[in-house]
Amino acid sequence: MFENITVTGSPLVLSTDAEVDQAQAVLGTRFPTGYREYVTQFGEGILGGVYVRIYPPHQLLHGGNSQAQWVERINQYWFWDDDKELMPKEKALQCIIIGDTYDGDELIIHPSDPERIYVLPRHSEAALVAGNGLVEAIEWLCSSNVLTEAFTERDFEPFDSRVQP
Repeated sequence: MFENITVTGSPLVLSTDAEVDQAQAVLGTRFPTGYREYVTQFGEGILGGVYVRIYPPHQLLHGGNSQAQWVERINQYWFWDDDKELMPKEKALQCIIIGDTYDGDELIIHPSDPERIYVLPRHSEAALVAGNGLVEAIEWLCSSNVLTEAFTERDFEPFDSRVQP
């Protein structure tokens, strides 16, 4: 599923199946296809040099950009009103954040269709659809030439957000 990703660095900070199951139960949704495989195979880190971060379960539940903190921030600072049909604020507040880009674009899913991954771009007021499932969304983020110039690098560098440098 992620055979084109090369790990550069160690140690991997992997999530367990039990942690994924717990996060799904707490958040009241399942994650998109590929999420479990990604966080149990690669864990926490950054993909594409310095571009895509998929949040592991511990980050979603208790991290610096946890689901609760994200909803609070989105409620206060919502500005993606250019496409109210795709992602009105009321729908966004029901969404779950699953990652971001280093540029500040946020990846979210809605519990009614967790396969569809939306992007709230940092420099636009219209939400976007990155694809269905994590593999498709990652490829779109890296190759679409929409949010950043397309790149072929699929290096993954692990890190642990729970450890202070």
